[in-house]
Amino acid sequence: MRTEIKEKLDEVVALVNDPDEVVLDRELEVKLEKILGLLKHPEDVTKEKEALKNKMDEIIARVNSTIIDLDVDVEYCIPGSKGYDEGCSPHILLTYPEDEYTTRTRKVSLGNTAMHSSSEDFTKHVMLAIEEFKDEIDDIKMG
Repeated sequence: MRTEIKEKLDEVVALVNDPDEVVLDRELEVKLEKILGLLKHPEDVTKEKEALKNKMDEIIARVNSTIIDLDVDVEYCIPGSKGYDEGCSPHILLTYPEDEYTTRTRKVSLGNTAMHSSSEDFTKHVMLAIEEFKDEIDDIKMG
């Protein structure tokens, strides 16, 4: 829970210190109310984490069932996936072994918008990134 509160406080500090951002009092109130809510109801953090994990499991299953090209390997670095590190930003790593000496990779960053979108939209986002990656590889192969 401490990490969640620290993250929320860091957001508030970044918002207040950003010279390019116009900060409204209401924005700060909403963020601080969320922090107070976390302190008053720590069990909500556990529920949110569990809901996020279930959502990520569903997304991984959707993407895996939708992938047509078996030559592209997809490695997930999102909350709830194996090997996810709390310190790293959520992303998906796409890998395509061209030959025994060349491997192409692409890291698809996933911002807050993608992480909080619906499962269907998130899956579409990932599938679009995979399609773009495959198209890029085909362009390179064709010269």
